[in-house]
Amino acid sequence: MSGSDDRRRAPREPLTLKVEYGDADELVADYTENISAGGTFVLTHRLLAEGTEVRLVLSFPGLIKPLPLMGVVKWVREEPPEERGVGVEFDLGDTQTTERLAALVRRIDERDPELIGKVMRVLVVEDNPHVADLIREGLQGGGKRDLGGKVAFQCETVSNGREAMTALRTSNPFDVLIIDIYLPVLDGSQVIAQVRADEKLRHLPIVAVSGGGAPAHNAAMSAGADFFLDKPMRLADIVATMRRLTGVG
Repeated sequence: MSGSDDRRRAPREPLTLKVEYGDADELVADYTENISAGGTFVLTHRLLAEGTEVRLVLSFPGLIKPLPLMGVVKWVREEPPEERGVGVEFDLGDTQTTERLAALVRRIDERDPELIGKVMRVLVVEDNPHVADLIREGLQGGGKRDLGGKVAFQCETVSNGREAMTALRTSNPFDVLIIDIYLPVLDGSQVIAQVRADEKLRHLPIVAVSGGGAPAHNAAMSAGADFFLDKPMRLADIVATMRRLTGVG
């Protein structure tokens, strides 16, 4: 009985919601328009009741240390389902805390290198979705941590060589290409050769991956790959390669 009472009287830990902005400009705009005025709307499929205490962790790719804010759910929107979320009112605390937060946002707006690290766009070309997920989730999660938060990775995935060439030539520039050697439609060594023959792409760092052993390794390196990783890969191998590419760590 007393144990149950203790649990009832013990303070509850606030629920943590991660708010991921697309970039620094989105965070600064939300702060300027909403947060600094005391609240904001957060898209979430979590079922939260009015009055729920929440801890919002604000971040975007490249932000070295996310910004935590305490708040309370003031209203809930359930429809339409794709826009389900909650209105949160913030407890910004005393004037000193408010000024500190404002100063941090100004430094983010100015792209202070002590707060914002390098963002690397990575194109992952892999027809096995499980391997593609391993690379993407590894880089965006563990890879960022292992590189001290100084580099953030934004990964885009495609499943064949033709899609890879289309992405490389039509999207915003990528910083790294990670490509399987044995692919449908257009194989990895052909993609690598085309990249090296393209004046705009020829200096793109390329990491080739394959379970094909020496023949795959030779095909990749002959075509112009910078690195080769044997499958099955470990996250540590991917991170170590990225460390060599970025010079971090």
